[in-house]
Amino acid sequence: MKNYKINNGVILSFRDGDIVTEARTIYVREGKITFSPFGEDESYETVDASRRLIMPGLVNMHTHAYMTMMRNYADDVPFQEWLFNRVMPVEDNLPKEAAYWTSMLGYLEMISTGTTCFVDMHMYHRQPPLAAKDAGIRAYFGRGLVGDDLCKDGYSRYSEALEEKKEFESDTLNFILAPHAIYTCSPRLLQQVAEAAKEHGMLKEIHLSESLTEVEDCLKNHGKTPVQLLSDLGFLDEETILAHCVQMRDNDLDILKNSGASVVTNVASNAKLGNGIAPISQMKEKGINVCVGTDGAASNNTLNMFREMGLLSLMHKAHTRDCLAIPSDYIVKAATFNASRALKNPAIGNITEGAAADLIFIDLDAPSLFPNNNLSSALCYSANGSEVDSVMINGRFVMRKRELLTIDKERVYYEVGKIVDTNL
Repeated sequence: MKNYKINNGVILSFRDGDIVTEARTIYVREGKITFSPFGEDESYETVDASRRLIMPGLVNMHTHAYMTMMRNYADDVPFQEWLFNRVMPVEDNLPKEAAYWTSMLGYLEMISTGTTCFVDMHMYHRQPPLAAKDAGIRAYFGRGLVGDDLCKDGYSRYSEALEEKKEFESDTLNFILAPHAIYTCSPRLLQQVAEAAKEHGMLKEIHLSESLTEVEDCLKNHGKTPVQLLSDLGFLDEETILAHCVQMRDNDLDILKNSGASVVTNVASNAKLGNGIAPISQMKEKGINVCVGTDGAASNNTLNMFREMGLLSLMHKAHTRDCLAIPSDYIVKAATFNASRALKNPAIGNITEGAAADLIFIDLDAPSLFPNNNLSSALCYSANGSEVDSVMINGRFVMRKRELLTIDKERVYYEVGKIVDTNL
């Protein structure tokens, strides 16, 4: 593994939870960040980062990367139609091996727009993590779980989740348990997942309170909200990641706060599917750990975190009629630093001594960012992802000067094109 001395750049990091920008030399030794110079007997490559902002890589905390083949495929239809009549039939018929290439297309897009780590709920055994290993991207994978009993009808998917963990777990690939939702998983299965997560030391992720229908059906069937249901089942704790949380009711936010669970907001997907806008301002006030995700390309329709960051701030300012709601510093922190808290991984989301060298280099001379008046504002309101010049993950360049080094773009396009022609 190469060592690097990165100088002349502007570093964005977090100190005591606040954004700090400063000119500072970074050393990358065996994939880790250090500020200690190399010794005379150490070999390294010098990287001139002049006119570059170096910041922690963005963390996409909820997505389904394999869905890239359905980009712009099932648009402008109601959520129930989108999920059950459009997306699920394609997923059911897609050959397992195809998910390698459709996932790789997602990783290509994420790397190109500054994402170095993502949390993925997937449907196809081995293929997404195998592609991530080849792409060199950091990931947390959860095999989507459904059914009434984890030890019966849900067992095959659960066993696949544990098999993937055993086969692929590494410095960059991690595994979680991912029951799909309260309407595809029975209360018994959700309890079993919570117990299994503790047994295996795994985080867990679930879609929650995404739509009005989900909440109304839960109230009708269980006499409580989805948040209350998960709390009563013992599912909510600091090792829980909740995607969406749009339709909050009663004391849902207090339950979330007290549980220590993290929320991932997916503003573009929630808006496009007509599900609403999550009460992020209230979550912020209560101190709930909020992260950012794109959801899948079938509903977003991109995996571009910069687009998500801008929409998140702007839509909440408009929704609350408060121009001070959700400021840019909060957004940048949510897309990086907060993810490390949710994932229980202090090695990512910041540029600190001993952290993993997951770094993105942003061109400060890009027309969209010049002049450089306020860098956190620029990242939230001006950047579109094309300004990302280079990407390093775990001390390895996976993109340099806009050239992808671990992914064959032409091959990916060719393979995904064939898959679309055959399956859509």
